[in-house]
Amino acid sequence: MSKALVTTTSTPDPDKVSLPVGLSVFALVIMALMFGAYKSYSWLQDEQRLPVQSIVLSGDIKMLNPEHLERLIRQQNTGSFFAIDVNEVHQLVEQQAWVYSASIRKRWPSSLYIHVVEQQAVARWNDDLLLNKYGDSFDGMGVSEGTKRDEAQQALNDLVKLFGPGGSEKTALTGYTNMRRLLRSSNESVAQLSLNERFAWTVRLKSGITLNIGRQEYIKRLQRFIDVYPLLQKEKKAINYIDLRYDTGLAVGWADAFPIVQAETDNNINN
Repeated sequence: MSKALVTTTSTPDPDKVSLPVGLSVFALVIMALMFGAYKSYSWLQDEQRLPVQSIVLSGDIKMLNPEHLERLIRQQNTGSFFAIDVNEVHQLVEQQAWVYSASIRKRWPSSLYIHVVEQQAVARWNDDLLLNKYGDSFDGMGVSEGTKRDEAQQALNDLVKLFGPGGSEKTALTGYTNMRRLLRSSNESVAQLSLNERFAWTVRLKSGITLNIGRQEYIKRLQRFIDVYPLLQKEKKAINYIDLRYDTGLAVGWADAFPIVQAETDNNINN
């Protein structure tokens, strides 16, 4: 009796076939995306394709040189519009001596807008720094390429000179501000003000008179000078200095003469 030979054929599992193909396609897609992202990034970083065409500086600009500032930004921040780091530009701008604060923003497609608040110098401090209106010191004495030279030099020449120990900037500026207001009625003004280590005030007026005021009640003592000054002007003699460190009077030192003490002057000098 013969046996029939039975043969069977197996069909491949579709899941097993599609898995390698799917992984290959997925890998190709990822590689294509990565390549596209790289090319896009390179294109966006290319300064030649997307350059910063304009840097617009705004604000009340009196001391800064806009051309120098723009050149400095372009030299230290190369790259396209997208590549420029706004924070780095902000830090660079605020490092400039005459910049008090700045705000930076990009504007599509190719502009960088910079708004600057300049330092407002109101006094020279110890002959090597400047003071702004808040009593903060800054290094703006050097008339450099970053400033408008003529305007900067004229501004420095017109400033009052303040001297004092480190940390006394705000005290000196407050004293100067109060004295300047008080002296307006006498047609006198402060050319130089000094605070010594004991915080005693010495003031030189633009007329050349030196006022020794001391530490105490400087407003009251300066008012005493203002009250007596019209009488002293009648003497028709040049005044070298006036010592106001007395309880009720003052001492006058005439130019090329021995000092004399005014009437109603206490013999004890107070600080």
